[in-house]
Amino acid sequence: MRGTSRGDRPKSPSAPIVVGVDGSASALAAVSWAAAECARHHVPLRLVHGFMLPTSDYPEVLVTSAEVLHAIEQQVRDWLTEAAAAARATAPDVEITTEILCCGAAGLLIEESRKARLVVVGSRGLGTVTGLLVGSTAVALTAHAHSPVIVVRGTETAHGPVVVGVDGSPTSEAALAFAFDEASTRGAVLVAVMTSQDFTVDSAYNVSRMAVDWAQVEEDERRLLAQRLAGWQEKYPDVDVHRVVLRDRPARALMRYAAQAQLLVVGSHGHGGFTGMLIGSTSQALVHHAPCPLAIVRPVK
Repeated sequence: MRGTSRGDRPKSPSAPIVVGVDGSASALAAVSWAAAECARHHVPLRLVHGFMLPTSDYPEVLVTSAEVLHAIEQQVRDWLTEAAAAARATAPDVEITTEILCCGAAGLLIEESRKARLVVVGSRGLGTVTGLLVGSTAVALTAHAHSPVIVVRGTETAHGPVVVGVDGSPTSEAALAFAFDEASTRGAVLVAVMTSQDFTVDSAYNVSRMAVDWAQVEEDERRLLAQRLAGWQEKYPDVDVHRVVLRDRPARALMRYAAQAQLLVVGSHGHGGFTGMLIGSTSQALVHHAPCPLAIVRPVK
């Protein structure tokens, strides 16, 4: 399914990869990752920064003197120049554009995602008035972006697999599309992980495990995983797929298999409930703890 949309609507084949820049080491790591991804997919790189003007002791009064605004813009231009140099060091032939806008970071990146192939952020930022890549920005993006979001964190293993979480929901179908495309482009093994976990019932008197035939549950999930993968394996016959079905907490299982991975791919939300895999809490936990770069893919609308 090469060329499949990765967002709310079909994107141009030359849609850029957008990176939020704030001068932090985390942002520079995101820029380098994105530059390499641009080179793999032959698309341009767009570096952006959004800042809010500082306020005085009276919140309703904006400090908008020419000197303050000039100082902020100069600092941001320096950050973007540094980021562009880091991108060229990674991928010299990639086309690069930059933009500075006076607006909130999350809002800027969500708007940029409408026309982006991907939006890439670091796992943490400066956390100052002009800081961009704080954790809350990444979490807001995963909930509202119109394209997949990459949170660059942990360590990318150069020849490791691409790991994808699967739960059978529409979200995991979008994640599978993305993961197969990345594994094919990178020439990587794809590890597809599906989990189930103990379900408990709390009462004022006891906490008891439900009686569950786990052997049957695992057999059913192996069958479901095979069904979900079958169509994608036909479309990507070059991708070597390893199937994993196990009884564990979703985030913990995915982090374990991603420890030596190039990329971890999950949906933004799953169907929840007894066999839920990619519920919001899982993707949010991975934003903060994934051991390698994390792709969060929303379902195509």
